[in-house]
This record gives sequence, structure tokens and C-alpha cells, in this order.
Amino acid sequence: MDKNKNIEFLNHSIFTTLKEVSAKLGVKSYVVGGYVRDCFLNRAGKDIDVVTIGSGIKFAEKCSEILPEKPSVAVFKNFGTAMFRAGEWEVETVGARKESYRSHSRKPIVEDGTLEDDQLRRDFTINALAFSLNHENFGELLDPFNGISDLQNKIIKTPTNPDVTFSDDPLRILRAIRFASQLNFTIEENCFQSIIRNRERLKIISQERITEEFNKILLSPKPSIGLKLLFDTKILHDIFPQLVLLQVVETIGDKSHKDNFYHTLEVLDNIAVNTNNLWLRWAALLHDIAKPQTKRFEPSHGWTFHGHEDKGSRMVPKIFAHFKLPLNDKMKYVQKLVLLHLRPIVLSQEIVTDSAVRRLLFDAGDDIDDLMTLCNADITSKNATKVKKHLANFERVREKLKEVEEKDKIRNWQPPISGEDIMHIFDLKPGREIGTLKNLIREAILEGEITNSREQAYTFLVTKAGEMGFFPTNN
Repeated sequence: MDKNKNIEFLNHSIFTTLKEVSAKLGVKSYVVGGYVRDCFLNRAGKDIDVVTIGSGIKFAEKCSEILPEKPSVAVFKNFGTAMFRAGEWEVETVGARKESYRSHSRKPIVEDGTLEDDQLRRDFTINALAFSLNHENFGELLDPFNGISDLQNKIIKTPTNPDVTFSDDPLRILRAIRFASQLNFTIEENCFQSIIRNRERLKIISQERITEEFNKILLSPKPSIGLKLLFDTKILHDIFPQLVLLQVVETIGDKSHKDNFYHTLEVLDNIAVNTNNLWLRWAALLHDIAKPQTKRFEPSHGWTFHGHEDKGSRMVPKIFAHFKLPLNDKMKYVQKLVLLHLRPIVLSQEIVTDSAVRRLLFDAGDDIDDLMTLCNADITSKNATKVKKHLANFERVREKLKEVEEKDKIRNWQPPISGEDIMHIFDLKPGREIGTLKNLIREAILEGEITNSREQAYTFLVTKAGEMGFFPTNN
């Protein structure tokens, strides 16, 4: 490996500071892990991990003394680590260490160690690479486990016996799959088999950490890579059994239905091409989640999944609670998209009426564009003619949505006359009649009987209220 080429990766002043601190403290220091790996993947970031043969905390404090901005240092004494920011860079420092584990915990017993000890404790060979920060060999690559070769060959492999690596810290099982998904790498066969052997060890990992890795897999450029690995290793069966239930194809006579698991992965990959929105990806993942529970066979028609969108929407809160995902507007957003994901498809197959479009805009609100993105992604037919027809129909729906929204302003609709207005106009107290009148106004607007304006709503309201025996007392 060309040392001069490596120095190009360290040509920012922050690395000069790290080199200077290493010399002042008289210790050997190295940049290790993700920054080094990503340099060779042409995607270097701004996070630097420094291993020093000494105190990582003292190293960070000395950096703070030297740097012009004198950044504050966050110290984590229990872990022997420290962290500071220097401009756009985030630097974490730690003393070299070696680790040993107990069977019931992924928290290691830590001792001081050498650089070799520290590299050996790393999860994968591609994360065990190090650049020297020392004057005599600044920029030299230290690669004891042929991590560069594995990078070039796109392989995920552990630096030591994978059974030891994965049993010691089972979170590395999910990290292996996550890296394979993010980088489109292959997990080396021995490691892959070890993952299968050790997957039961994931039981000692908190749900929060599992969810964190699962979300990173969902945010991969092609999430299906990671989800297929989770399925093939049977990990998905343990952490997300509802999703696994989609993976079945039944045939009665000459009628079969599609494999809804692999269809879901296609939809998710289609979404990934268009957006990094994690919650839209969750909506794609869950859009057909209730198909196993709603599947029926009708001899005259074949397989049906009537109501899967409604049942799927009602399953979302329990799934989010299990994964310890936020039970707030993020969950409601996913619920809404799961519930509505068939509506634009139905519209595209029928004559698109203004009334139907108004109702869709009313129900979807500001999420209408994401809903249409999900519906586009849901087209996974291998029949090019069929796909072309669906996309053309969706384009007509989009045009109609734009036209109706510009005319009627239904998106995120607010009633032109509020409940408080109604009580004031008719001198009424709160009660069921107020809600009835509000609903009548809303339905009239959505059906196109009146425009979305206060003037027409008022005239309509007075007429309907009169039929109920209420008359204005204020104008």
C-alpha cells in the first residue's frame, strides 16, 4: 500500500494536531476503524476514532489545549474514552485495550493492551485497519488481517474465530448483516454459518440496539439485501415473525397468489431509490403486513386479501411498541399510509371523480405525495405493458390531485366554519348537534355541493340548521 497515498487521507490540519499531541505525550497513536475503511471506499466522513497506547482521556485533553478553539472534552471514565469536536470533525479517543467476555453479557472486561490487541478485538477485518499518527511512520497502514483485500473483494469477515466474535458480542451479528446491506458486500461463508449457530445469543441484546441496527438496514441503498440475510439466517423469524408470515405462496387449482414477502422487499427497494425517509420505508415494509390474516380463497375469483389495509393499519401500534419505535406522529404517519395505500390504486382503475380526489386529499393531507410514492413503488409486476399502464393511470391521478387541490384547497382542510362559530351563530351549547352540522358542511364540500368558502358554507349551514329547528341569533 502506497504510504504517500495514505497521507493524502490525513492531509487536514486535525491530523497534524493528533500527530503533534502523540509526540508531546510520547505515546504511539493511530486512526482506526470506520474512517480508515471509508477512505478506501471513497466515502470518508468526519468522524475519527483514535487509539493511543496510553490514556485516551489525557490525549483528548491535550488536543483541546493545542487546538485554537479549545473545544470542550466529553469524558466517559467508565469506558476510558473521550470525545471533542474540532470544526466539522468529531474525534473520539481511547486507550488501546484488550477484552474478555462473560456468557451472560456483551459488556467486556477491559484491560490495557497493544495496538494489535485493539485491532484483534474489532468486529470485522475491514474495521481493523489503522493509519499511524506517529512521526516516524505517519500515514502507514497497519492491516494485520488483510482487511484491504476483503474491502477489494467485498467480503465481511471477522479478524478471529467468528464463533468467538459473535458469541462475545452478539450485536456484531446484526452489524455484519448491516454492513453487508449498506456496502453490498458478501458475508464470508464461515462467518455466515457462525451467525446461524450464534443467533440465539441475540436474546441478550436490548430491543433498542436491535432496532437501531434494523433501522440502519432499512436505510441501506438496497434494504432487501439485509432483510434477505436476516430471513436466510432465521434471525427475522425471531425479531419480526409477522414479516416472515408473508413468505408463503398457496395454490388451489390453477390459482396462486404472489409471495408477499419478496413483493414487500421489492416495494421497499423501490422506495429506497426515491427517498431516505425512514418512516416511509417502514410504511413500505408494513403496507401488506396483514395479508396473512385476511387471506381468503373465493372459487369464482381466486385469492383475496380484503381489508388488509385496515387491519394492517391497526397492527402498526403494536409493532412499533415491540420495536420501541416512537408512538407519536411518526407512528400515525405510517398508520395513515398503510391504511390509504390502496386508495390511489383504486382511483387509477376507475373514472377519477372530483369527489373521490377531494376525499383522498382530505384523508392524506400533506402526506399525499408520500402516499403516491408508496403506490408507485407498489407496482412490482414483471409485465412491462401492465406497469406502463399503471404508471400512466397514476399520472392522471396526480394531475387530478393537483387540479382539485388548486381549486378546492382540501389538503390539510380546516372547516370554513368552526364548532365555536356554530355555537355563536345559533346560541347553542356544546352538544351532538354541533358535530352533526360540522359533518354536514364537510360532506357538502367533499361532494362538491358547495365550495370550500365561508360564504357558501354559511348559507348551507343556515339551511341545514333550520331543518333541525335552529335559527341564527347573531350575524
